[in-house]
Amino acid sequence: MGLPAARAVAAASALLLAVLLAGCVAEPGTGTAAVPGTVTVAPTSQAPSASPVATPSATPTTRVAAVPDDCRGMLSDSVLAQLEGTPLNDPAMGPSGVQTDGSLVCVWRNPSADTTGLVTAVSRVDRGPALDSLNALATTQGFTCYTPDGGTRCEKTWQNAQYPVQDGRTLFYRDGILIDTTWSNLAPSGYTDSVIAHIFG
Repeated sequence: MGLPAARAVAAASALLLAVLLAGCVAEPGTGTAAVPGTVTVAPTSQAPSASPVATPSATPTTRVAAVPDDCRGMLSDSVLAQLEGTPLNDPAMGPSGVQTDGSLVCVWRNPSADTTGLVTAVSRVDRGPALDSLNALATTQGFTCYTPDGGTRCEKTWQNAQYPVQDGRTLFYRDGILIDTTWSNLAPSGYTDSVIAHIFG
């Protein structure tokens, strides 16, 4: 073999060796040690993910809760049957119905009754202030609080100070909506549960 041919073979061998060594460099982020003298680059945020990225659904999976605008419409038939004969939102009882701030006030009471009645206010309240208020009721006024139906519920009953009847208050907060019911000698079974089911479905 002549000198030019020998140089050509040597050059080809060197090129082949360089290619083989280049194939030994670890891919970034695989956990394999890099070849000494090389720089390991961390994967960028644009690197492909091992799992598919979820895309927003065209149809919402949950209904956005809203404050009702009808006191009767938010109650089940069984609850309405228990309230039959009790006047709703009599003007003599003060402001009721849909308020200017978007809240709803429902007053179930006969103006001529001394104590029997029920008042529910449904309004939008930010989470922080709402939970602060519920915690205060639990710590300072002895309300019992628990977390049913995806929200926070606090309630308490007590003896009426003037009449031989029981009074009470029940509050429920979820997703920016507060249901606050105060009652005296009128506590329909399933009342708050009916309001919750209507609003949050």
